[in-house]
Amino acid sequence: MTARWSLTIALLAALAPWPALHADESPVDDTEPKAHAAPANPPAKQMVDDTPVVDSPPATDSTDQLAPASTAEQPVRPLSLLGRNVVPGSFATLHWTPDQSFASIATPVPVLVAHGKKPGPRLCLTAAVHGDELNGIEMVRRLMYDLEPETLSGTLIGVPIVNLEGFRNGSRYLSDRRDLNRHFPGRGTGSAADRVAHSLYDQIIRHCQYLVDLHTGSLKRINQPQLRADLKNPDVLAFAKHFGGMTVLHGRGARGTLRRAAVDDDIMAVTMEAGGPNRLEQEAVSYGVQALETLLENLGMRKARRFWGAPQPVFYESQWIRASQGGILLSEVKLNDKVKKGQILGTVTDPITNTGSAIIAPYDGRILGMAINQVVHAGFAAYRLGEEQTPEEVEAKAEQAQSGKPAADDSPAQAEHSEAPASTAPAAEKPVATDTGVEDEEPEEPDDRQRD
Repeated sequence: MTARWSLTIALLAALAPWPALHADESPVDDTEPKAHAAPANPPAKQMVDDTPVVDSPPATDSTDQLAPASTAEQPVRPLSLLGRNVVPGSFATLHWTPDQSFASIATPVPVLVAHGKKPGPRLCLTAAVHGDELNGIEMVRRLMYDLEPETLSGTLIGVPIVNLEGFRNGSRYLSDRRDLNRHFPGRGTGSAADRVAHSLYDQIIRHCQYLVDLHTGSLKRINQPQLRADLKNPDVLAFAKHFGGMTVLHGRGARGTLRRAAVDDDIMAVTMEAGGPNRLEQEAVSYGVQALETLLENLGMRKARRFWGAPQPVFYESQWIRASQGGILLSEVKLNDKVKKGQILGTVTDPITNTGSAIIAPYDGRILGMAINQVVHAGFAAYRLGEEQTPEEVEAKAEQAQSGKPAADDSPAQAEHSEAPASTAPAAEKPVATDTGVEDEEPEEPDDRQRD
């Protein structure tokens, strides 16, 4: 009996120092404390869900629910990114240095990281790929600094200003006049734009499971808040359903865009468009933040619920309606207006002769994007008109086009007008839905295109 007590006492004495030793070996926090700056505007009212989380049966429809990125049993490890380790439950400001500098002086780009204590998806947000698009910068700021990493499930990575050089110059482009969003995933030995794209993609984007690339309209144009997504990809379709009531516009994306490069690399990605360039629009920013918060909730990254009053409108087909002559453009419609076939969208008038043309809606639809009132040239893309269609209707039109049969569309595309009654111009053939991705992106005028 005495021997047993002696052995027990010896074991307890040996184990006593273990807690202190374990504490000394804990990982070093290589992150910065989270800033508690409040958003510019109070956040929208939220209803917190205090009910216990229960396991749900797996969804049978792969387009309605995304597969879980991780399970609760997996331990959360420090995130290794850009040469630093971000420990779970912390907020950090890292720095990405593009492979572009002048006189060997590099300009680091801030990267915000919220690494949750609980396992979950890894979501990335990029803004200001075009340096004059400001709304996305504010969306990232509000969302990132409203998070609590201690209660976050998963990781949120935000790059508020990708094109820092263009941002400082108030320009859409890089210093060599190239559009960065036509060079992804980039090349390490290519042009300056190729190298910047390659650096961002290789050092940050490849670490993402989901990506939202934030943009605005271009060239004095504004966009209704909307998602651009390849709805023929089942995983992207499922992802696009997680943004609440935001409008969704189908399109694969032009080659060289960040979204298309990411999807081709099996990263689920969408583009969010809201507002116009060189301006901060509170309504567009708030709407975008609400959609992103809804995404976090639907991905299971935090427990809060937002309520949307309208269903999510989906547009499988859209086209830019263009001016038939140059002059002063004056619009008669607003963003998100529903219009009827034959309705006047706006007029273009010659300021000297007082003659002009009315821009007519060739079909029923909704205004998803439009140019602000300005001086335009013939062929200028003035209104982006979306047409709500089912996938079956789109496929039927595509088959009809392949068979060589003309599409049924007898609506006038333009109507000439002056002080005399308007006359009808020949009808413009309405294009059927294609998967080229050309009309999926913002139009660029010939003088602004950069050729390699």
